[in-house]
Amino acid sequence: MNSILMISLHGYVGAEPELGKPDTGGQVVYVLELADRFSRLGKRVDLITRRFEDQPEQDEVNDNYRVWRIPFGGKKFIRKEDMHEHLGQFVTNCLSAIKKDNKRYDIVYSHYWDAGWAGQKIAEELGIPHVHTPHSLGWWKEHSMGADMSEAEMEKKYRFKERIRKEYFVYQMCSKVIATTIPQVELLTQHYDALERNCAMVPPGINENRFFPLPSAEVDRLRDKYQLQPSDVLTLGRMAHNKGYDLLINALPTLFELVPEARLVAAVGGGSSKQDQDGVAALRQQAQQLGVADKIKWLDYVPDEDLPNIYRTAQVFAMPSRYEPFGMVAIEAMACGTPAVVTVHGGLYELLKFGHHGLFADPFRPLELGTQLAMPLLYPRLRTELSVEGARFARRNFGWTGIAKRILDIFDRAKNAQYALD
Repeated sequence: MNSILMISLHGYVGAEPELGKPDTGGQVVYVLELADRFSRLGKRVDLITRRFEDQPEQDEVNDNYRVWRIPFGGKKFIRKEDMHEHLGQFVTNCLSAIKKDNKRYDIVYSHYWDAGWAGQKIAEELGIPHVHTPHSLGWWKEHSMGADMSEAEMEKKYRFKERIRKEYFVYQMCSKVIATTIPQVELLTQHYDALERNCAMVPPGINENRFFPLPSAEVDRLRDKYQLQPSDVLTLGRMAHNKGYDLLINALPTLFELVPEARLVAAVGGGSSKQDQDGVAALRQQAQQLGVADKIKWLDYVPDEDLPNIYRTAQVFAMPSRYEPFGMVAIEAMACGTPAVVTVHGGLYELLKFGHHGLFADPFRPLELGTQLAMPLLYPRLRTELSVEGARFARRNFGWTGIAKRILDIFDRAKNAQYALD
């Protein structure tokens, strides 16, 4: 296994990712980290994405790895939900560019349903195996959001029927599906008829050289630098309905009743898009109505180089998602020594030992979520336990080089299986 064609189509993918922009978050981090580690392990990697706006054709990351942008769908940003009509054009343009450059690959590795559908077509054309990571599943997302909007509204906005149909095709046809959690494997077999032997589970990873704890004296200095406080609860991520920031705000009255000096630091969205601006405005209005607006510090977009320090300065990290395939931000916070309270509607909480590695709560129950957020603030011994054991858990289980080696092993097995059939 020497040459890998990775595909990740939506969002802003690049050697220096513009995290926080629409559709640009944990999946982009996942893809870029894996590509980097594959190249570090001696593999040649072309990471193909969409070229739009004023982006360059290529980012040469190192001798083994480049980001290669293929134009399709015009010059403007396209939401991932609206990629359907443009994927055929991408397949044509991508294959044309590959053949023009006389490129040869051993495997296609795609991410999310849009790249998965295109990746399967490309792999069939090139006669090589296709391995796919879903990141999230349309069936799960649709059923997790059932109470929040009507079926017609959901279909208009998210186009679940088309997405699930394309996902079904990918999971049936590709050589291997790499899920990020055990529950995701179960959903693949139960709702997409995927063969269990064609599914693998490899969790996401963290950059262990960036995310690690610091002594308390250094953390105190960082708080002064960023104007944060010792009782701050941090939430961080892109602006999206499933992230549950509104559910977190509903839990704040309970948190503040138990810990009056606490405060929420919200680094959400941060982009200039109308979606980000409207989302933050709605959250601010909700906080005003609940009487907690003066206890929230809103941060603009956090530069990537500041991210580890922002994690370290918080006393607690909150991940209140309505659903969350995994939750990279929580693992990053834990690796920095910050206790995390994560949603029960996702894969990560099933891996955690409650009260040892982290805490979890149902964000739809404000009293429960607010109480769990308060626990590390009320009990320093518990916070120390969660800080130390959470960081150990994160580093031991989610270092990217180890994750990359596990995935390369899956590639080798997929390649050998296809050649055995041929």
